[in-house]
Amino acid sequence: MALFKSFSGIITNIDHLWRGSTDRIGCTKLVSVENRDEGIVNFVVTPDTYFVDGVMIKEGDFVTGFYDALAPTPLIFPPQLRAIVMTKVSEYQNVKVDYFDTQLISSDGTLKLNLSPLTPVLLENGQPFITIPRNRNLVVVYGPTTRSIPAQTTPYKIIVLC
Repeated sequence: MALFKSFSGIITNIDHLWRGSTDRIGCTKLVSVENRDEGIVNFVVTPDTYFVDGVMIKEGDFVTGFYDALAPTPLIFPPQLRAIVMTKVSEYQNVKVDYFDTQLISSDGTLKLNLSPLTPVLLENGQPFITIPRNRNLVVVYGPTTRSIPAQTTPYKIIVLC
């Protein structure tokens, strides 16, 4: 099971990353992100990284990268983390990547999903997911929430990470 964490900031650099002869040249990127506290993270972005809404990123964009905090990482500075999900930050939508249980409550207990028949539930490749996405890692795109604990929302879209 993954423990998803995030880091948000402005992209300061995008460069190619070659990791030996098995890497497809130019397919892996190193995306440097710096936040307001001058914290820096280098995200390794591979062809498997899911981009919310298929956005294109560039230097100067404000983004959030989600990574598995339990995955092995090299002990270097700045930290180099494999991005599982990337999204541009928007004032119109929120994104949460987490494990959601049988009651559709996130593993950190901060968000409960109320599904609507109109909520698209999709696989990463855009195909429909045909059952209720319980006990799964999800990318949840949502707007307003209640002020309850946990906060509740009806998501705009759910992407199931298989």
